[in-house]
Amino acid sequence: MLDKKIEEEVRKIFEGLEKNVKLLVFTQDVECMYCEQNEELVRDISALTDKITFEVYDFVKDSEIVKKYGIDKIPAIVPLDEDGRDYSIRFFGIPSGYEFSSLLESIKLLSTGNHGLSDDTVKKIEGLQVPVHLQVYVTPTCPYCPRAVVLSHKLAYVSDRIRGDMVEAIEFPHLANKYNVMGVPKTIINEKDYIEGAVPEPVFVDKILKSIES
Repeated sequence: MLDKKIEEEVRKIFEGLEKNVKLLVFTQDVECMYCEQNEELVRDISALTDKITFEVYDFVKDSEIVKKYGIDKIPAIVPLDEDGRDYSIRFFGIPSGYEFSSLLESIKLLSTGNHGLSDDTVKKIEGLQVPVHLQVYVTPTCPYCPRAVVLSHKLAYVSDRIRGDMVEAIEFPHLANKYNVMGVPKTIINEKDYIEGAVPEPVFVDKILKSIES
């Protein structure tokens, strides 16, 4: 799925990888429009470096591991670090278009551990006492969406109480309708609150904290 130019760009990015990363791919042979392309994308990028491996699981047949990682829709990708640790970073729907950069950023994050969050942000989310589920609704043509996705994934990396999902709105229209996604990115917080747009890190974090306090 990658042309030669993109392959070369990705290779250069992967030169900075330090530790190995494993990508779990959840798929299905029937009734899944982008499952085949999603798996192909992962195969293509894993071929560009020896730092990335992947495993493919069937959504129906591999029910135990599907349940273990909380996969409720497909296609899906779960990145793990080299020790197999799950940081609750999720991709639901193929990370194509602008969202391809979000997948690359998650790989870099787990490989290097460099989250880049401010000390103030880390201090605030370290004090979380309740679970936080962030669902960032995106489309492949949205240039601002990766900023929200990557931020949610960085927060999930730092706090074991946060789960950050990228959800491709076009592939899951029933969920986009449920959460009234009229524009992207739109981040749903614990099913009850939301953030519209790719807001700055302090605004994003403060909104999460105010939402769970209420």
